[in-house]
Amino acid sequence: MLQVGRNLTDWQAGALHCKQYLIIDRDTKYSAQFRRLIRDNGTKVIRLPPRSPKLDAYAERFVRSIKDECLNRMIFIGQASLRRAVAEYMDHYHRERNHQGLENRLIHASAVVAANDGAIYRHTRLGGTLNFYYREAA
Repeated sequence: MLQVGRNLTDWQAGALHCKQYLIIDRDTKYSAQFRRLIRDNGTKVIRLPPRSPKLDAYAERFVRSIKDECLNRMIFIGQASLRRAVAEYMDHYHRERNHQGLENRLIHASAVVAANDGAIYRHTRLGGTLNFYYREAA
């Protein structure tokens, strides 16, 4: 738990280092003291308007996805293994995972058109926890 007056030099190397914005909802866990610590570190805190659940839906869905598909399936040995898993998941999420909101397409789809027949290949991440299946280009 963060404490008021704590030196954040070790925390600055964390997730918010060099980030311009932190978007938060109006939950009481984001106290004035917490927001001040973030602001003092050079990150602008943007609070969502009251009673606006649709604005928070994308972030909530991402948190649910990363927890269900990655974090709840692994045991982490230190911060480095957690950071590696999150980085691998982010690559998978943006390049290899189908998204229902995009009609089951990829966010960053390659321009290569693959044949409808032929061998199917699998690209694994995190020891097979995350998988991406594809065909080679014709």
